[in-house]
Amino acid sequence: MPLYVVTNKTREKVLADRALLADDSKTRREGLLKRTEFPAGEGLLISPCEAIHMFGMKFPIDVVFYDRKKVVRKVVHSIPRNRIAFCFSASTALELPAGTAMATGTVAGDQ
Repeated sequence: MPLYVVTNKTREKVLADRALLADDSKTRREGLLKRTEFPAGEGLLISPCEAIHMFGMKFPIDVVFYDRKKVVRKVVHSIPRNRIAFCFSASTALELPAGTAMATGTVAGDQ
């Protein structure tokens, strides 16, 4: 499975240098659920995606939702277990280790 580098062009910061793409039913459904850790530099791009859930997750994550033009619509920091995050104007969700969005300064409106 190919790995992607995801960059915040506005801030000139790398969000993930080893991001996987979940773009089919199986990979989107599985997501990070089987993982016990999520090291810095890793990410999961889920497309299409307007919402994610944290039921069954073992660690908190950051989620960056962006639209088809790759503009960040919403950033959710350190989502704990058993929660849901959504952004109905998004087309893709980027799941990142907790703290990544804040460390890179990523905010809504960034590209």
